[in-house]
Amino acid sequence: MENYVATFHTHLSALRSCRALQREETGARMAPVPRVLSSSCGTCVFYRGEDPLLSLLDQDLEAVYRQEGKEYALIHRAAG
Repeated sequence: MENYVATFHTHLSALRSCRALQREETGARMAPVPRVLSSSCGTCVFYRGEDPLLSLLDQDLEAVYRQEGKEYALIHRAAG
C-alpha cells in the first residue's frame, strides 16, 4: 500500500473525494495542504491504496502525489 495526497481546486471537491475514498476504507482524511505542495483551496486528502484511485477523485482535482517519507512525488496532474 502506498500513501497518497490529493490536492483540489475547491474545498467541496476535496470533501466529495474524501467521502468517496472513505467508502473504500482507504483511511482517507482531510487536512491542510503541506507547505511544499501548492493548492488552490488549501485543503487536501491523505489516503492509502494499491494505486492512486483516480476514478474516486472529484472532477476539480488539481494533483495527486505519492508520499515518500517527508517527500512528495507528483504522479498525476489534472488537465486544465
